[in-house]
Amino acid sequence: MTRTLASRAPRQPLQRRDFLARSAAIAAATGLAAGAREATAAEAPAVAPAKPPLPPYVAWKDANSLIVHTSSTIETRRSAFGASVVTPSEQLYVRNNLPAPDASIVADRDAWEVSISGVKNPRTMTVRELKTLGIETVAMVLQCSGNGRGFFPSKPSGTPWQVGAAGCVVWSGVPLRRIAEVLGGVAGDAKFVTGTGGERLPAGIDPKAIMVERSVPLSAMADSMLAWEMNGMPIPLAHGGPLRLIVPGYTGVNSVKYIRQLAFTARESEAAIMSHGYRLSPPGTKGAPDQPSVQEMTVKSWINTPTADGGPVRAGDVQIHGVAFGGLNSVAKVEVSIDGGKTWNAARFIGPDLGRYAWRQFAFAARLPAGNVVLASRATDSAGNVQPEQRFENAAGYNNTSWLDHSVRIVVA
Repeated sequence: MTRTLASRAPRQPLQRRDFLARSAAIAAATGLAAGAREATAAEAPAVAPAKPPLPPYVAWKDANSLIVHTSSTIETRRSAFGASVVTPSEQLYVRNNLPAPDASIVADRDAWEVSISGVKNPRTMTVRELKTLGIETVAMVLQCSGNGRGFFPSKPSGTPWQVGAAGCVVWSGVPLRRIAEVLGGVAGDAKFVTGTGGERLPAGIDPKAIMVERSVPLSAMADSMLAWEMNGMPIPLAHGGPLRLIVPGYTGVNSVKYIRQLAFTARESEAAIMSHGYRLSPPGTKGAPDQPSVQEMTVKSWINTPTADGGPVRAGDVQIHGVAFGGLNSVAKVEVSIDGGKTWNAARFIGPDLGRYAWRQFAFAARLPAGNVVLASRATDSAGNVQPEQRFENAAGYNNTSWLDHSVRIVVA
């Protein structure tokens, strides 16, 4: 590889469970269910709820590995993460702030255009032209800002992700620093890199109220790229193809999909998703520009095997394994506890090291006694930062790195 490898929108879509509950209430109120056969709860047979199907634009994914929350929020099952470093595209989570554009935009990928400004020679370039400038590859953790929201007791609004709104992905494209160099260098007093998505916006609405436009510090430009390839294939429409801004070490919302405009700017974007969305607001408050923005990721880990969703675990020898990453830093070590954090033991890394932005797989051999067992992992990054025990409380449930929240409770028989 050429280089060292390495969300919540202001308003959330209606969750499926809420939609079903409200639909039932409306039906009852209007008498639509009057003709239905009455039955008590004791008489009604227990029927498992139907699993929501994959939306058409992601029908190519592995449905058995995924949890469909809504058509635009789809989570990887904890038990689906394997022991290999790279997350298969078929199992990778989906999080879109707006509906994906029409599939016609990937019919001729090389013709897609992006406008580049804030450089001495601004211009619009096609993907075909970008491919002539150079190419690099980076492996990085792609993680939704709300991953781990489902562990917040306060039940913040938004998708109740647990661990599956994340994956380790390999991207290929042209570095931003190369684009700036070809276009004469960054102009003026630019302090940010601002990307604007190419989703179609509804008519009659202020574009800034709904558009996906994010700004990151100019320093992030060093390893950022405009990518056209993901895991060795053209980027799927669901993940931002034909062209996506990739910002390693930052949460997924900052890697803008379907990028139409790339600008080096003196100020942050004024779009609502930047000025008020994705802010670390104190509980009970709303997002505001004076609150920290959800950008850089920090050290985090969790255990994937064994998990409770496979039923009881057999007592005796077992291999405990999971993933760990450091955001902007590499991971230095991982510790595992089989007693809920009372004692810790060093785990070993397995598989290749794909660079500081990628996650590392870890494993720990343990002998589990019969009974209720709490498994936990705790990572430390190269700067000495240790994964915290407790979550950082905030209104939207962002940036949950608590090892306690991410621990696994299993029955050993």
